[in-house]
Amino acid sequence: MSTYRAGIIGAGGIAGLGILGMHDEEDIGRKKFTASHAGGYDAAEDIELVAVADVDEEKLDRFGEAWDVPEDGRYVGHEAMLESEDLDVVSVCTPSYLHHDPVVDAARSAAEPAAIWCEKPIASSVSDANEMVAVCDETDTELVVNHSFRFTEKQRRLAELVREEDLLGEVHSVSMQFRMELLRNSTHLLDTLVQLLDARAERVAGHITGENEAVDSLEAGETVDDAGGGGFVVMDDGSFATVDCTIPRADSSMTMQFVGSEGKLYLNNDDGEWRYWRLDDGDHVEVDLAEYGIEGAWTWEDDYERAFPNAARHIQDVLDGEAENRSPGDVATRSLEIIVGFYLSHYTGGQVSIPLDRPLRDVEITSW
Repeated sequence: MSTYRAGIIGAGGIAGLGILGMHDEEDIGRKKFTASHAGGYDAAEDIELVAVADVDEEKLDRFGEAWDVPEDGRYVGHEAMLESEDLDVVSVCTPSYLHHDPVVDAARSAAEPAAIWCEKPIASSVSDANEMVAVCDETDTELVVNHSFRFTEKQRRLAELVREEDLLGEVHSVSMQFRMELLRNSTHLLDTLVQLLDARAERVAGHITGENEAVDSLEAGETVDDAGGGGFVVMDDGSFATVDCTIPRADSSMTMQFVGSEGKLYLNNDDGEWRYWRLDDGDHVEVDLAEYGIEGAWTWEDDYERAFPNAARHIQDVLDGEAENRSPGDVATRSLEIIVGFYLSHYTGGQVSIPLDRPLRDVEITSW
């Protein structure tokens, strides 16, 4: 089995430096964080992180020292790295509104990566996402989007139960809550909706609060469009979903409730509580999910931490030809188009149909 060479574009928090509000400030840039792209590569037996690129030289050196990337593997600007390195996989860890160019450049570059591991959300406009997917298809590059919940064992098993083993039957209604902001956080909820139902939005209506906590918590140098908000979504399988991402971080819990013809499901990822009730002769009877192969509930401390090593190992399996891409770009676009739909609905005062018409696909929502 080969050892694959990896490079990272964007030497920030999710790449491996650590994130303000999630990690202790004294650890940022010094400690190796498992829940990161570098942490994923570090845990994968046959992937070696050999290069990193960023426009900030101070951040670049800080990252290189923290993750033992040699000086000749540190590049100012991703173009220089892609010209100089022979890479099997490239991570794109820039802010989401800067995902498009590095993904397209990497797919078309002399580095010729077989896979690109792009942070979520896939892009800040549906047009950008569509082009990223198209270019990766043209160059035979696997575009793997880091909707990290897809790489946790419990959610993968849950998707099998809902989609293949009819745990809920026909899903009628879904309600979802998480903290603000929409692109930065709601993308997790909406990708879970898309994954569990194997569906795409058909119509949305939305509300935008204009509030954003991330700019302060990240000590960002500029503001972005991303804000708290939510709305309703009618999926193409007929299910109806409500999404609420208006809640301040300090007060929030990530909760999801699914109601179907065969049962109902309650997921609370902040408090580590997953519960299921089977519908028997008109009565909901609680059944331990352990009977279906899910031991305990999903937690940030355990499942989320393992998601990054799991994702890196999955990419290794894809490169080895032993697995199909679990989080492809076209599916990742489904959550983005819902969020863009929320914004369009809020500012036009009407409902929005999906897929978006061509001019609407160009609407850009910037986020970190």
